[in-house]
Amino acid sequence: MILDVIVVLLYAASMLLMGWYGMRRAKTSDDFLVAGRNLGPALYMGTMAAVVLGGASTVGTVRLGYVYGVSGFWLCAMLGLGIIALHVSLAKPLLKLKIYTVTQVLERRYNPAARRASAVIMCAYALMLGVTSCLAIGTILQVLFELPSWASVILGGVVVVVYSAIGGMWSLTLTDIVQFAIKTVGMMFLLLPICLYRVGGWSQLKAKLPASAFHFATIGWGTVITYFLIYFFGIMIGQDVWQRVFTARSARVAQYAGTVAGAYAVAYGLVGSVIGMCARVLIPKLDNANNAYAAIVRDSLPAGLRGLVIAAALAAMMSTASAAILAASTTVTEDLLPWLRGGARSSLAINRLFTTLAGALTLAIALVVSDVISALTVAYNLLVGGMLIPLIGAVYWKRATTPGALACIGVGSVTVIAFMIRDGLDANTPIYYGLGAGFVSFIAVSLLFRPESSEVGLALAPETSAAEE
Repeated sequence: MILDVIVVLLYAASMLLMGWYGMRRAKTSDDFLVAGRNLGPALYMGTMAAVVLGGASTVGTVRLGYVYGVSGFWLCAMLGLGIIALHVSLAKPLLKLKIYTVTQVLERRYNPAARRASAVIMCAYALMLGVTSCLAIGTILQVLFELPSWASVILGGVVVVVYSAIGGMWSLTLTDIVQFAIKTVGMMFLLLPICLYRVGGWSQLKAKLPASAFHFATIGWGTVITYFLIYFFGIMIGQDVWQRVFTARSARVAQYAGTVAGAYAVAYGLVGSVIGMCARVLIPKLDNANNAYAAIVRDSLPAGLRGLVIAAALAAMMSTASAAILAASTTVTEDLLPWLRGGARSSLAINRLFTTLAGALTLAIALVVSDVISALTVAYNLLVGGMLIPLIGAVYWKRATTPGALACIGVGSVTVIAFMIRDGLDANTPIYYGLGAGFVSFIAVSLLFRPESSEVGLALAPETSAAEE
């Protein structure tokens, strides 16, 4: 155990060191928020894959694999397919806009009121996304090092908040590359083969689990459709992901490296679900399926290797937590503060201050929430239920109006929250009814008003020659 602690402490120290190095490169707000818009393919692919595959993707997918079998991969699969769709369809036009937030697109199509309303939803989404990863960090540290839950969340979360606040996107990019390498080695080349070996190989895994564990529909087609709605579309409009897109130095880098990152996410989901299936064989009477990842690491690996795989899990969680914290603070400093301060842009010091505050609020929420998948579902339900339709309308429907967008944001968000309260956080109904109510209100209210002169369509993608890229 001592060796495992040393490995994890070395990992945490390296994250802080990368954060310090990122601080030295973050000399302007552009550096802090979007890494100077200058990432090449290797850095871009690593940071995009790292931000997508966080605590819920790791702990959550292993949990789903433990409960449902290989069909647990659908969570990561939808995230990965969403990343591919985003980069194929929107990366090029988004980079031309030279913006910082998703909500700035809404302002270009509607008016500042739509930007501010959507910024509130986006901030709530980002905070809850950060909560999921902080919870996952706490789960790992609690099970493996026998720490209290609250201490585990704070211990891991503080490291994330510190390196995020001092260096912004440059710190996140540098730490993401280390995290991407560690979790690839830890999950794919250590934990997966060792778990399969302990089970007795793939043939023994098939013999010891029911046939349903190997069917891709065991989780239920209703759940697969829900994952498609909230994760596929959610990843396409999330601030944490768009902010990474804005870091690419060219559209070509974003499109190709981003597509590779999406494919990696799908493969990661398959690996996680198979690890969960192995855990079901090796630890069949686990009290809490959320602890499947931590338990299989604890019981299957020797000291040293166990520490490295723990670090791999922490890497996945910290990358998403840091991205979510920076996304929340960027939404506040770019969308809300300028409105309150009469249009003045935030300084680098203000960016750092609000990143610290966003991190502190994330940790506070994580101390009172307990379930990783539920917290992730809340985040994406709010995001998709409130913002998907206005964003699609901004791009594709000329009759869309600001009142329609505001009505959709309000009605969709309230409906999602109401059905989460009524039916539970894991229910499929919140996103179905939220999207339905939002769509009806968007169409109906937009048709009641004539578009203003500025509301004539959003030119996202004026084509340019390859030389201009």
